[in-house]
Amino acid sequence: MSTNYETVIGLEVHVELATKTKIFCGCSTGFGGEPNTHTCPVCTGMPGSLPVLNKKVLEYACAVGLATNCDITRYCKFDRKNYFYPDNPQNYQISQLYLPICRNGHVDIETESGVKKAVRIHEIHMEEDAGKLIHDDWGENSLVDYNRSGVPLIEIVSEPDMRSAEEVIAYLEKLRMTISYLGASDCKLQEGSMRADVNLSVRPIGSEEFGTRTEMKNLNSFRSIARAIAGETERQIDLIESGEKVIQETRRWDDDKECSYAMRSKEDAQDYRYFPDPDLVPISVSEGMLDEIRSRQPEFRDAKIVRYKEEYGIPEKDILLITENKHLADIFEETVSKGAPAKKVSNWLMVETMRLLKEKNLDPEDIRFSPEHLAALIDLAEKRTVNSTVAKEVFEDMFDTDCDPVKYVEEHGLATQNDEGALRETIARVIAENPQSVEDYHNGKEKAIGFLVGQTMKAMQGKCDPGSVNRILKELL
Repeated sequence: MSTNYETVIGLEVHVELATKTKIFCGCSTGFGGEPNTHTCPVCTGMPGSLPVLNKKVLEYACAVGLATNCDITRYCKFDRKNYFYPDNPQNYQISQLYLPICRNGHVDIETESGVKKAVRIHEIHMEEDAGKLIHDDWGENSLVDYNRSGVPLIEIVSEPDMRSAEEVIAYLEKLRMTISYLGASDCKLQEGSMRADVNLSVRPIGSEEFGTRTEMKNLNSFRSIARAIAGETERQIDLIESGEKVIQETRRWDDDKECSYAMRSKEDAQDYRYFPDPDLVPISVSEGMLDEIRSRQPEFRDAKIVRYKEEYGIPEKDILLITENKHLADIFEETVSKGAPAKKVSNWLMVETMRLLKEKNLDPEDIRFSPEHLAALIDLAEKRTVNSTVAKEVFEDMFDTDCDPVKYVEEHGLATQNDEGALRETIARVIAENPQSVEDYHNGKEKAIGFLVGQTMKAMQGKCDPGSVNRILKELL
């Protein structure tokens, strides 16, 4: 790919909000469900049905706007965007064109290679999602599922301030983190609750004039977004260098084939014949309402990182991992507040917790164990009431059931035996029963002692401290 060109990128990011009901009706927003079961006359566009705005949607939109340094539009309204498509039951979408709820914001990003910049946000507006078309692979039919129709969205429209896939990913990560911390959305790309349209053009380095842009729709993984940007950049440069023109159009990225193809031309902007929605009253956002939303804003990740360095003294890699998820950070802070050492808490979260989340294909939000029980388990391990092997066993049950670790240890007889006399007798018997390992150890084979430790642990049914076993073994040998 030629290095004489600069890529110019702007994003339109759609985020499904975490309300329990849809934007204009009381139907469930739950992911999944049998087709057309989360529906009613409003979200299926039945004649005579009237929409009523879900207040929580407005609160979430304002919260995201405040967190992304936007101006909140105090007086705004909804508009109808008129177009026909089978998954659009009303033949219009209720959105915001003329007076979007948020305008003129920015987020600060830092890429992995160290680039720091502010990406400006042109606007954030509220709108309803469309339904979903399911195409019959064996025939020529398409079926419509309206469960998603009317699910509340915010669309975050950036200025064309990004110049690489790396900057785009950093921007999306910052948005995802911010919105997740607010609890406004789970931002699960794999479930479509966060998806991006990429507007991209190229221009010679040093040029102030924008090139002709294309739009790639509904990309829902960071991997496909990065590949789509690389592929479309190369395609446009090849066209320019071969003397052809880039056509302004909407394109679809095929991640399997690693190429994009044209969907429809955007040479002339489509006329959606917007007009104010006559069924919805204008929205007035009071200063009191904004003050209440501000008071509920959490401490965001950037501030947590600074505070954790000062307050907890744990390594930066621990801090970065723990603060990636607000629920994980909350567990960390609450466990430390119960008296557990900060580094011990971060170790349990970074190693055993992450291992079990991966094995069980769960998200940090799915963690069930309480900070109180994690602190109690760490206390048992620190006081050597249980050894590390037993502590991990207890943790696995605690991870699944949030059991009380103290009661679990008592009920299962897992406490470490602190009778050193009994331990010495067992070790002496193990030494007598394994003369070859003893000889190997005396001949300089350090690994032989590992076998003897294992045999002792087995004889003690795991109810002894490996450190004590090691010390006494070396003493007797």
